[in-house]
Amino acid sequence: RTYEAEGQNVARASRKDVRDAVAAARSAQPKWASATAYNRGQVLYRVAEMMEARVPEFAELCSGTDEVHRAIYRWVWYAGFADKLAQALGSTNPVAGPYFNFTIPEPTGVVATIAPDAPSLEGLVSRIAPALVGGNAVVAVASETHPLGAVELAEVIATSDVPGGVVNLLTGRRAELAPWLASHMDVNAIDVTGADGLRPDLERAAAENVKRVVHGAPDAQSLYDISAFLELKTVWHPIGT
Repeated sequence: RTYEAEGQNVARASRKDVRDAVAAARSAQPKWASATAYNRGQVLYRVAEMMEARVPEFAELCSGTDEVHRAIYRWVWYAGFADKLAQALGSTNPVAGPYFNFTIPEPTGVVATIAPDAPSLEGLVSRIAPALVGGNAVVAVASETHPLGAVELAEVIATSDVPGGVVNLLTGRRAELAPWLASHMDVNAIDVTGADGLRPDLERAAAENVKRVVHGAPDAQSLYDISAFLELKTVWHPIGT
């Protein structure tokens, strides 16, 4: 199926496509999470390099070169945190006893993202990059009105070193796809930044499996946007053994 957007016929994803994307993300996520932080960072840097090589193509599909450069910079910014998360978000905690106590960030798992309509490319990157850098896999619904930048980004990711299944980009009607992601029992978190009027219904559906709901901004760039998709695991270890 297709629908018309930006004067083009664009793939209109279905409920089955959502199921397949979640299954692919679930299968790929453990390997992505177990990669070294340095390796994840280098893989993400490479995506930014490939985007840099396609600036003219991206610029034709979004609001222009300024948006493309912001999107690339944002991707690089988040990639740079891959090997710094443990230091920035983790801690060694003081305890009254013969123990070490460490808090360590770990990925949440499979993250669904409802990307904003505008800025279409920058908004999509701003929402998926912070989830990816921490070791999550992503299923994202692209801008409904301006999806062509997401299609170009999908080509970049497909030909990069990002393992298959780690990033899954869907184009189509937000109202048809988002509810299935919100209610899917194998999705661990949903970013409703671009959900607009659908947010209350998505939050209710997400509550069925106590899914984390994230409210972000289309132009966000913050360490806290990374932490929104992480679990903080605390480990105790006795001293001297």
